[in-house]
Amino acid sequence: MEQLVFDLVPPEPPSLATFLPGRNAEGVAALTRFATGEATERGVVLWGAEGAGKTHLLRACVAAASAHGFAATYIADPGALVAMDPESLAGQSLVAVDAIEAATAEAQGRLFTLFNALHAVGHRFVGAASVAPAMLPVREDLRTRLGWGLVYEIVPLADDDKPAALVGYARRRGFAVPDDVIRYLLAHGRRDMSALLGALAALDRHSLSSRRAITVPMLREWLQREIGLP
Repeated sequence: MEQLVFDLVPPEPPSLATFLPGRNAEGVAALTRFATGEATERGVVLWGAEGAGKTHLLRACVAAASAHGFAATYIADPGALVAMDPESLAGQSLVAVDAIEAATAEAQGRLFTLFNALHAVGHRFVGAASVAPAMLPVREDLRTRLGWGLVYEIVPLADDDKPAALVGYARRRGFAVPDDVIRYLLAHGRRDMSALLGALAALDRHSLSSRRAITVPMLREWLQREIGLP
């Protein structure tokens, strides 16, 4: 029942600052350059297993680009491109397309046209897929285009690195989390970082509203109230 609470904690809006990079620091740095308009490259593709954080990074990159005054669009399903005009979409400074491996033949054609149109006007493309561009089940000309720019494998944060990463995240937000609270979260919550960060943020809000320090007893009381236990 405790796990239900962690499942129900709303995630924070994706941002590059809240992504804990681990071994992905180079890829995150590249996305930051893309978002701020400092990149000389015009394309970057992220690939990796489900849950590694690719969607978070694409959405965060679009949010950061928008915050810097650039028109940017995130497309969760490449099938949505079928109903769009690639030439008009290329007017955006940055376009991010997720789940490229799921693109149908028609969507692949639109994605090919979009990539070329963005490249022609000096705008930027960010993509994500479950496998590296060379292994994607897409038409050859599109596969070649996707390999033109930067390519990074995104790997999940190792379990051994999560405690220190969570403590660092809390410190950057301006609050402290004892080690036993971190251990409790890792033992009773989902282990993906988006859920863990959402739980920490919710604990911080509860700590501020109740004017109590974050401790394991306070966490247990909060859980009991949220799930209606006596």
